[in-house]
Amino acid sequence: MTSALTPDEVELAHAVRRFAQGELADGALARAHSSAYPWDVAAKLAEMGMLGITIPEADGGIGGTLMDAVITIQELAMVCPKSADVAQAGNFGPIRTFAEFATPAQKERWFPDLLAGRKLISLGMSEPDAGSAVTELKTSARADGDGYILNGSKVFSTHSPHADLFLIYVRFGPGTGGIGSVLVERGTPGFTIGQPAPFMSGEEWCPLYFEECRIPAENLLLGPGGFKKQIAGFNVERIGNAARSLALGRHAYEVARRHVTERTQFGRPLCEFQGLQWSFADMVVKLEAAQLLLYRAARDGDANGLPSAFDTAVAKLACNQAGFEVANAAMQAMGAYGYSTESLVEYCVKRTRGWQIAGGSLEMLKNRIAEHVFERRFDQRAS
Repeated sequence: MTSALTPDEVELAHAVRRFAQGELADGALARAHSSAYPWDVAAKLAEMGMLGITIPEADGGIGGTLMDAVITIQELAMVCPKSADVAQAGNFGPIRTFAEFATPAQKERWFPDLLAGRKLISLGMSEPDAGSAVTELKTSARADGDGYILNGSKVFSTHSPHADLFLIYVRFGPGTGGIGSVLVERGTPGFTIGQPAPFMSGEEWCPLYFEECRIPAENLLLGPGGFKKQIAGFNVERIGNAARSLALGRHAYEVARRHVTERTQFGRPLCEFQGLQWSFADMVVKLEAAQLLLYRAARDGDANGLPSAFDTAVAKLACNQAGFEVANAAMQAMGAYGYSTESLVEYCVKRTRGWQIAGGSLEMLKNRIAEHVFERRFDQRAS
């Protein structure tokens, strides 16, 4: 959809696509089906300036825009979906929250390795009893001399098997105002990383346990009252989620489009059957509409510092639904070829399904959108 991009953005898209085709196309299938983190890809992306795109140059980043990051992630995903995960980790999610709120000393300590692709940061937000209702989290942080003592646990943390630094949501006191966040390094006494467990996509996560885990005061990111700031920054993570979801749907669409053009059944190419023509027409409409909503949210964020909760919720909902529905339809069009692990299409189906849950479920997004529609908040808790 180049008509929605500036000339510079079109040039960026072409440059990223050329790089991906030359450096990442070989091995894309193997990467997708491996639970290992592709550190070699991270090093290549860092060298090309594809990590820390939106982070200021003064902090070691590129100083680009959200649109630049979205374009980069989507172009990488069109060639190697797993490499788009690496770009996500280096631009969105906890690294962006860290960039917004870390102290100069914290940035000086951890940014060099994070932006060089040598280390990863993981987010510890969800708990066994606090998923969508994240403000019910129980992991505690109590002041103790010149530091804090942490107790509790986290689940479903992306990249937790491979991360060296963890941004942990904690409770300093009661209520939403008592929630903030701290930084915990792998190997800290009292911090235990459990055995990896797989998601349906093959991606792995580890439970995180804190038992009288002591961290120094300089590892405080946001103290009590920091929750709303963290959630505002979390809107940026949803932009990255939406970008990958839509890009993997488009990846599957392109693979299936080539397949039905080339494959012959009953003496004619599959694309000549009207049922498939209508399916692909539906696919392209979903992709193009969701793409525009994603661009709107990213440009809003570039104009105002952070994207709005409404634009982000609309974009993520549209991209999550379009990404999965298109990938699923593409797999159906390809039959057993699409369902086979010899194709990346089945991988795209599994990953896009997960993003309808991660980063804010479809149902929670609809709640946020409805609050905007009716200009009031609807409390989901029992009275």
